[in-house]
Amino acid sequence: MNQLMDVEIKMTSLDLAELTGKEHKNVMRDIRNELEELGEKGKLIFEPTSYIDSHNREKPCYTFGKKGAMQLALKYDAETRYKVIERIEELEGRQKQPPQSLELALQAALEHEREIKSIKSDVNYLKGSMRVDTLQQQEIQQAAKQSVIQALGGIDSIAYKEMSKKVFSAFWREFKQHFKVPRYGDIPKAKFEEAIRFIQLWRPSTSLQMEIDQYNSQMSFV
Repeated sequence: MNQLMDVEIKMTSLDLAELTGKEHKNVMRDIRNELEELGEKGKLIFEPTSYIDSHNREKPCYTFGKKGAMQLALKYDAETRYKVIERIEELEGRQKQPPQSLELALQAALEHEREIKSIKSDVNYLKGSMRVDTLQQQEIQQAAKQSVIQALGGIDSIAYKEMSKKVFSAFWREFKQHFKVPRYGDIPKAKFEEAIRFIQLWRPSTSLQMEIDQYNSQMSFV
């Protein structure tokens, strides 16, 4: 029960940005400056983590306790310091209100655990549903291009000149069927490595390979 009452308050850089009216990027800058000045001691105060923004993108942020909040408050003007200190006192006041009984304490702990599991579940769902970013799309496209060109026998092969469009169409059709997406840019971020693996293992169908071999077996005359 004492452990429940002695848990240190927790805030995030997002909380501080909202509280002070500052842009989050500026709060992040202030924290990084503190980390640079404090060195190893700063790493014990500010813990790097991440959050999912309104556009379903994972972004960096920091969590910290009372010491971190006070450290940052000292950098700001009097009015902003007052707001930070007031929020710290508010959070501490909530934690100092003891449960009326052991049963209520256990119930509060259980509810807290459920909330954490729910938040983790939501974060995992969002991460799983996030689509590949632009850079990953480019990597998929480049890997696919290399795989298909190799299957055709190279960019200078007769098969490439005669049927590259057909083979590329076959590849992307199989790729989208495998991942059940309408376009490769809709691949979930969590399946990016699987997408690259699929491309590396892809081979033309038997009939398509026979057609490629037939073209490449022809002699070309200038």
